[in-house]
Amino acid sequence: MKSIAALIVLLLAGTAVAEQPNWNQFRGPDGDGKTGATGLPVTWSDTENVVWKTPVHGKGWSSPVVWDDQIWMTTASEDGKQMSAVCVDFNSGKVVHDVPLFENAEPRYCHPQNSYASPTPVVEAGRLYVHFGSYGTACVDTTKGAKIWERRDLICNHWRAPGASPIVHGNLLIVAYDGYDNQFVIAFDKQTGETAWQVDRNIEYGTDNGDHKKAYSTAKIIQHDGRSEMISPGAVATIAYDPETGKELWKVYHGGMNAAPRPLFANGLVYITGGANDLGLIAVRPGGTGDVTDSHIVWGKGRGMPKRGSQIIVDDLMFAITDDGIAICLDAKTGDQIWKHRLGGDFWASPLYADGRIYGFNKDGDCPVFEASDKFKLLADNKLPETICASPAVVGNSLIIRTQSHLYRIEK
Repeated sequence: MKSIAALIVLLLAGTAVAEQPNWNQFRGPDGDGKTGATGLPVTWSDTENVVWKTPVHGKGWSSPVVWDDQIWMTTASEDGKQMSAVCVDFNSGKVVHDVPLFENAEPRYCHPQNSYASPTPVVEAGRLYVHFGSYGTACVDTTKGAKIWERRDLICNHWRAPGASPIVHGNLLIVAYDGYDNQFVIAFDKQTGETAWQVDRNIEYGTDNGDHKKAYSTAKIIQHDGRSEMISPGAVATIAYDPETGKELWKVYHGGMNAAPRPLFANGLVYITGGANDLGLIAVRPGGTGDVTDSHIVWGKGRGMPKRGSQIIVDDLMFAITDDGIAICLDAKTGDQIWKHRLGGDFWASPLYADGRIYGFNKDGDCPVFEASDKFKLLADNKLPETICASPAVVGNSLIIRTQSHLYRIEK
């Protein structure tokens, strides 16, 4: 009887894993860093709870994305002259595809804190969409590991290398180019790579200094009152577009530049990170028209908000880890601070929520796990031996963690 019971448990567990959506884009299937998976490990090290550990060549901060048993990520040589996509098998950890994509004779400057392969790809059945800013965008056949189409004709000086990730909406692949010289949003036909629409940023930056016009954020599409709104943060302001046409719906000014967190939508509010300024984080009511700065901001927080790692909202609570390692819990409806706790270290990767817990990852390889509650409680303080700048993925009961030169599958 015990063996039959055990078999039933295993079968049910397998069904639960199969029903989980693929981790197909930056911050997961809903773009919010949350998963319904249970049974993820709480403790691990370089040897504990490691199913496999696979070397990944080059340097890249792009996060792993997953479709069925394939784990994909982008990478580049440290000098930016070669750019590739790598596929690792979930079960074995073996490299299935290593696809060279672009060669660059004279790459522009990349800040040492960034990489030439920071934007996270998007994967779906049979296709991977990779983006390296103005160095190139491509579609890859995930079965053959072969390039289907590419675009290398868009002009944008990212100044310190690109960072914004693309999203898929229906038949469109959409991404923002917020550079030193040009700032625009473009939608490609994902089947052919042709331009479906392109719009320049309609933002009054208040400066001619291109360094203050840069941004690295990934858009989020929401549904509000029967209307699709694509929330696309830029420097100084965030614009909501109609994702089908690129038509501007509304705009909110918040100041700041270089912000990378992805917007969130919960409690009827859009949460936007603007960067280092008096309104580092704002909550905005969607559904407006034109400039809604004076009419739709519900609350705003000043300095001390993260510029790189995205926030997580669980019910009425917002959790964040600042760049300098301070964990924060806010009331998501009011912006009031509930608690803060210093974790230490520099946090660039976005945290993960699973099963009542927040998982953090910092540049020293520290991986704290704490309760997602209105009182701070540290559950574990794990350690891997390399820098972590990529955000994690989840497959079944496994954490997929990319460090500076390896990919880990962590599972109890």
